[in-house]
Amino acid sequence: MAVELERFYLGCLAHASYMVGSGGEAAVIDPQRDIDQYLERAAERGWQIRHVIETHLHADFVSGHGELAERTGARIYFGAAANALFDHVAVHDGDQIRFGDCRLRFLETPGHTLESVCVLMEDLSAPGQPMVLFSGDTLFAGDVGRPDLSPTHTPEQLAAILYDSLHQKLMPLPDDTVIYPAHGAGSLCGRQLGPESWSTLGRQKQTNYALRAGSREDFVHLLTAEMPPRPEYFARDVDLNRRGATALAELKELEALSPAQVRERQQAGALVVDTRPAIEFAAAHVPGSIHIGLSGQYASWAARILGLDRELILCCEDDGHLHESRLRLARVGVENVHGYLRDGLAGWVRDGGRLEYIPQISAAEVRELLGKEPVCILDVRETSEFEAGHIAGALSLPLGELESRLGELPRDRLLIVHCKGGYRSSIATSLLQRAGLADLANLTGGYDAWKATGA
Repeated sequence: MAVELERFYLGCLAHASYMVGSGGEAAVIDPQRDIDQYLERAAERGWQIRHVIETHLHADFVSGHGELAERTGARIYFGAAANALFDHVAVHDGDQIRFGDCRLRFLETPGHTLESVCVLMEDLSAPGQPMVLFSGDTLFAGDVGRPDLSPTHTPEQLAAILYDSLHQKLMPLPDDTVIYPAHGAGSLCGRQLGPESWSTLGRQKQTNYALRAGSREDFVHLLTAEMPPRPEYFARDVDLNRRGATALAELKELEALSPAQVRERQQAGALVVDTRPAIEFAAAHVPGSIHIGLSGQYASWAARILGLDRELILCCEDDGHLHESRLRLARVGVENVHGYLRDGLAGWVRDGGRLEYIPQISAAEVRELLGKEPVCILDVRETSEFEAGHIAGALSLPLGELESRLGELPRDRLLIVHCKGGYRSSIATSLLQRAGLADLANLTGGYDAWKATGA
């Protein structure tokens, strides 16, 4: 009968979910909000999804556990401390689920959150095969979960609890235990996540800086020193997941808005979000719009920059990109999308709408300007990236903090903005332009281009 495992990876959120099946039944672990892929794959394999397991109340995305359970009749499992406000099974240390040759055993591993659990999987048809640990956000490849998501515990307290969970529950497991975490590189839930899709406990003991800490005190210091700010939307997503999100099909249909209607909504406080490629946005865009390209981590940046409550109007390339944009926003709990600009920027132009643009500047041109003209180089990468290498004299101001620190920017010189490759700096320049800074330019290719020129 054996046990089969499949990993589903959502690149824009660096989120991994899993489905395991045996004996005609299946369990889905940490599902994303849009669930059709699980239903389709289970149907292909002849499985009935009977179990939906959450390793914790996720803060960086909205889970589809409610809709998945409703459409399949499955039971939802949460760590007992989650206090979920819907029908679910509250699991404790040692609780088990068995179907076919699959046995899933719960380990309570608080620290990233108080309700965090890991799930240890055994294939009973292959007793000599290494066990599999679905580690949620407790243990990543290269890192552990950030300890600042509790309203009742300090980061230092959570970090100490996480140390005990790791050393009492996970470290005693065999070194060949296969680790499948809920996130990969790029997630906001840790700082040094590696690119690997899986690892082993033995490998993590050797290479993971957090597991190599010499003491609880060292571990707490490592995790809490210079911790990046927690995105404001995290607490809202936790609450949505505790209450249970509405099904995607229940979200209101987007309205096609004429340019005149868009202007009216803008005057009432709505924000136009342009999702087109950066070069197209830079060349021409609706005045006052914010650029967040679909090509990158669109959803998480939208939630961090825009929040969950602001009324949004989308400007996209076509219907396909419009659907994708709306779906990605819903995945992180951004649901207040009023409509979209009918016929996109072409419709705006036909209506005689005014356009804005953002100048682009090459690394070679920047090098020529330095020392000749009064300029300010603004680096919007994370602090750790800046410290690893930066343009001499540059001002460090991470994108996530930009709007709250606008007062630190000079207004009497050209502001040249850059990130690593250009994605974040395009967001930043649109925010700065909207805030009234007119003398600015985006460094094409970012810091990567700067280094490539030998500057």
